[in-house]
Amino acid sequence: MVQSNDAPSSSQVSPLDNCRKPLFFAVANPEELGLAPPANRRGEAICTWVRSLSVMQKEALVVSSHTGRAWRLASDEGAYLMGQDAAPCPLSFFTVGMVSSFMNELQALAKMRGIKLRDVQLTQDNYYTMTGSALRGTMVGGALPVHLAAEIDSDSDSRVLTSLVPDAVAASPINGLMGPVHASQFTLTHNGRAIEVGRVDSLDRIAETDPGHQFDSSRPAAGNWNDLVSRNGMTPKADETTSTQGSSLADSQDRRLHLQGICVLRNDGVKQIEQRLYNPHGSIFHFLSDEDGRAPEANAYASAGVGFCFMTQFGRYAKIAKKELAEYRIVQDTHFSLGGASSGTGKPGESDRIETHVYLKTPHDDDLARQVLDMSEQTCFLHAFCRTNLKTSIRTRQPRTAALS
Repeated sequence: MVQSNDAPSSSQVSPLDNCRKPLFFAVANPEELGLAPPANRRGEAICTWVRSLSVMQKEALVVSSHTGRAWRLASDEGAYLMGQDAAPCPLSFFTVGMVSSFMNELQALAKMRGIKLRDVQLTQDNYYTMTGSALRGTMVGGALPVHLAAEIDSDSDSRVLTSLVPDAVAASPINGLMGPVHASQFTLTHNGRAIEVGRVDSLDRIAETDPGHQFDSSRPAAGNWNDLVSRNGMTPKADETTSTQGSSLADSQDRRLHLQGICVLRNDGVKQIEQRLYNPHGSIFHFLSDEDGRAPEANAYASAGVGFCFMTQFGRYAKIAKKELAEYRIVQDTHFSLGGASSGTGKPGESDRIETHVYLKTPHDDDLARQVLDMSEQTCFLHAFCRTNLKTSIRTRQPRTAALS
């Protein structure tokens, strides 16, 4: 369960607060739920189920073909979307997964090259844009280049370290989503009937089975999962902080979002990531990530982040347009290569187009269902990330104490 040092007060009990489960846990019974990864075609195939619990609160079940593990994750939004801040925002998960993946490859590549690293801190900044009008159909989400700062304590020459980080980034499977351009593909099921999609790219196969209420039957595996994600107050305000309560629900927008993830390694090898949300202004959350089962792995976080972000756009658009969405869920498949350094292949990280099956229950007609899907894809920051050819700006330095020694 998310632990809070500075949780917002509310007289209303939210679905996440009332779920009687930890918000984050390893799932003991994925086979019983029917939760299984798709056929593996690149090295790792991940299936992510996401459902809406309220307008902004969501839960995901994520399973990987590579690790065989399944995780339950939860997401919420802050005051900028009139959420209750009970769990991290969707974009947090993607930043955390991405910087965790970069750390995986950095550590593995250093070992391959015989470079001894005493200490490493990666600070990643992700930027996104939202412009236009939702009601006019002109609102578009965008993604901007990623900034990564690596602070490395090592006796190796600075030129060796400067080349190490870009090579590690290139080896990351998440880097495969940044280029070439990946336009996502979709199926659409409206009120239990498969219908043709509208503007978005169609996935040329029948829809997966709607997971429906199978989420309720997920059980935590044995163990204490309380420390996987913890809240630690609000992000300090900066000059770029322009959000106000409910501001992200405005029909017309022209804004830039900024999230930061700071990743370090604990003594036991588990990655600890501090996520900060500068604009819109939100909470600090601490995440744990691990590839050996002690916490969700990098690709699980990143895949959940895409699904969560996409689902937020459904609820946000419906609220702005004053349309009823009684229920909405997705089944999302992501396909990644194994890490070029961590798997020993030496190849750049790659990925396929994201494939998503959408299930809507509404009192409206099929045209409205198609419009909701179109606008949700169009305004989703992370589907924009995939369909934009992006680069990572990298800065590497040694700590001042190391440089002077």
